[in-house]
Amino acid sequence: MMWCKTVIVLLATVGFISAEVYLKENFDNENWEDTWIYSKHPGKEFGKFVLTPGTFYNDAEADKGIQTSQDARFYAASRKFDGFSNEDKPLVVQFSVKHEQNIDCGGGYVKLFDCSLDQTDMHGESPYEIMFGPDICGPGTKKVHVIFSYKGKNHLISKDIRCKDDVYTHFYTLIVSPDNTYEVLIDNEKVESGNLEDDWDFLAPKKIKDPTATKPEDWDDRATIPDPDDKKPEDWDKPEHIPDPDATKPEDWDDEMDGEWEPPMIDNPEFKGEWQPKQLDNPNYKGAWEHPEIANPEYVPDDKLYLRKEICTLGFDLWQVKSGTIFDNVLITDDVELAAKTAAEVKNTQAGEKKMKEAQDEVQRKKDEEEAKKASDKDDEDEDDDDEEKDDESKQDKDQSEHDEL
Repeated sequence: MMWCKTVIVLLATVGFISAEVYLKENFDNENWEDTWIYSKHPGKEFGKFVLTPGTFYNDAEADKGIQTSQDARFYAASRKFDGFSNEDKPLVVQFSVKHEQNIDCGGGYVKLFDCSLDQTDMHGESPYEIMFGPDICGPGTKKVHVIFSYKGKNHLISKDIRCKDDVYTHFYTLIVSPDNTYEVLIDNEKVESGNLEDDWDFLAPKKIKDPTATKPEDWDDRATIPDPDDKKPEDWDKPEHIPDPDATKPEDWDDEMDGEWEPPMIDNPEFKGEWQPKQLDNPNYKGAWEHPEIANPEYVPDDKLYLRKEICTLGFDLWQVKSGTIFDNVLITDDVELAAKTAAEVKNTQAGEKKMKEAQDEVQRKKDEEEAKKASDKDDEDEDDDDEEKDDESKQDKDQSEHDEL
């Protein structure tokens, strides 16, 4: 029994030791820019990130993150760490996004690069391994991007994953497993999952339509056919338009000057349109012909779709029309439980943010009411002044009138 307990403890210890954290960035250091590199790629007007918890938060220190600070700017900053491969183990990418400005159009995603990235030249065309996170632009685009690079080409997920679009902090988590499955979580709740081969177009399709197969000439796929005994009625054909019988030639119409008068045309109430015979069920109907499929000779299975051979840089490479997004709680690890434990704190964060924001909104509401009342009182005073001026003018007119009479 003691031996069994020892083995369990050792296994637990080994499992604990095997878990790795490749990057953890909470932006809790005023010197965060010492480890983050801004891109200087030419031709782009880049904005700066500032360290702040925002205007409403749960904890002024713990909730600090880097915030986009200038409208209508590109943002490009990255941090390098020791390179790793996720071979035979999970890959977890997690971070928090707070669109405090109630974003109208802009990205909120991260990119993972291999070690070949020149951080000072990072830009929208720089090759990356994974792109993950929310993207919002107007009412039509509110999605979570999950994009993988495979054999030099970027592949988008085929499913539509809706992102959060309010002003509070939200955690986004991507888990890629070595069995070629994945999960996407928002605030620790699974919003999508599946198989990499099924939900991306990494590989050629397993089956294709047989190029040698054609629909048989005698295949009848008409569900109905015209009734051969149905005949068009003799009085069916009527013109679509007829001269207006109630129209009369204007009295001032001059045939020599205006030409021969013709009454205007109107819709013919007796017009029935093109005649079509009645339809009958087709006794020879065989149903829709389905093109037979064969195994695709170009399909090559790949049980390593999940594999990223090298990851060692995380970057924010995005565009924002209205700035104010705060990024925080960046975590790259193979420890799914650690990520879940970290993201579980989001509920407390959101509760604190909502409490502070509601208080701020109430103060602003009262301020707006006071300003509206002052404006209304001023309008009343102006009206009183106008009435007094009118009374004075009326009195002056009366005095002048009495003076004139004298």
